[in-house]
Amino acid sequence: MSEDTSTGCCGSPADSSKTKERTCQEYKELVHRLNRIEGQVRGIKGMVEKDAYCTDILVQVAAVNAALNSFNKVLLANHIKTCVTRDIRDGKEETVDELVAVLQKLMK
Repeated sequence: MSEDTSTGCCGSPADSSKTKERTCQEYKELVHRLNRIEGQVRGIKGMVEKDAYCTDILVQVAAVNAALNSFNKVLLANHIKTCVTRDIRDGKEETVDELVAVLQKLMK
């Protein structure tokens, strides 16, 4: 991870190896969220292994779902503010189609 604070954008849709350079701060925040979610999932596994009561496990699963939704919101907002905005300015209208497809998957 470089210390560059500029915001890069996703590769073009024709590029099968799309990447996005993130600021050091954005990277740290996303990884921190994922680490917390990973810990929550490990906790649920431990609950199952210890035969915890079903509703207690379900409450923890709901918390993980909420954390993943929150992660998605942060990532999606940043994607729209950076990649989508830049691609539209550059005339790459197919990015809007890609965004619509992603939103449809997120809303299932």
